[in-house]
Amino acid sequence: MNPKRLFAITRAGIMESLHFRLGIFVTLFANLIYLVLVYYLWKAIYDSSGTDVVNGMTFSDTMIYLILATALFNFLEMFVVWDMSRSIQSGKIVLDLLKPMRFRKYTFWSYTGNHVVQFVLTFIPTFIVVMIVTHGAIKIGLNIVWFLVATLFALIINYNIEMLVAPICLFTESTWGINIVKETIVLLLSGASIPLAFFPEKARAIVQYLPFRAVYDIPLSILLGKAGSDTWPGLIRLFGLQLLWLAVLTLAGNVFWNCAVKKVTVNGG
Repeated sequence: MNPKRLFAITRAGIMESLHFRLGIFVTLFANLIYLVLVYYLWKAIYDSSGTDVVNGMTFSDTMIYLILATALFNFLEMFVVWDMSRSIQSGKIVLDLLKPMRFRKYTFWSYTGNHVVQFVLTFIPTFIVVMIVTHGAIKIGLNIVWFLVATLFALIINYNIEMLVAPICLFTESTWGINIVKETIVLLLSGASIPLAFFPEKARAIVQYLPFRAVYDIPLSILLGKAGSDTWPGLIRLFGLQLLWLAVLTLAGNVFWNCAVKKVTVNGG
């Protein structure tokens, strides 16, 4: 694939995202309200626990993790399921399938512009604010480089999860309920809503090997120096888990899409 074409798609996505600037500010405001609620919720949990450390995490550790998880969610969020459902209902899916670029590849790159904008306007400012408020609680070093690599893997994994759910629209023509369940499962089991350290031991033993962890918990663990990511064996183990699920989900997504696309039907005249 010509890099110039991919850059053109990314550039178009950036321009489109910046065109709807009000949406970005609304998202930031909604996240602020969410973080205020999260702050008081976890403050109450720690106050009632009678100790400063719960499951190996202080209140400060928990808030840093959850604040960055929220910023990372805004960066990684995709609307593949919603967009495909609308495309099927309107008949636009036919035009998408006729594009010279393969549908899965085009769909992925069409979101890259929005990812760039969200990373620059939400994650980076959030990270800077966290560093200022906590007086540099997060160590800066190679962990930043490894975090960016892990985030790239997380982006691809998250996209493949979306593309495992989105083709269901071709059978049902509507996946609102399924998508809500998918988002809930991903946010819960990835550690984005509740750090995995707070899961029951038996549940954590299972969840840490699921693909959802590779989306949020692994990049954040690498950034914060958790889960043994400050050692080469620990880092290799985390990247290995991401690469394993990246390969499995990419293969599964391709197979399911190739089967599902044969079921395309368009209503209307």
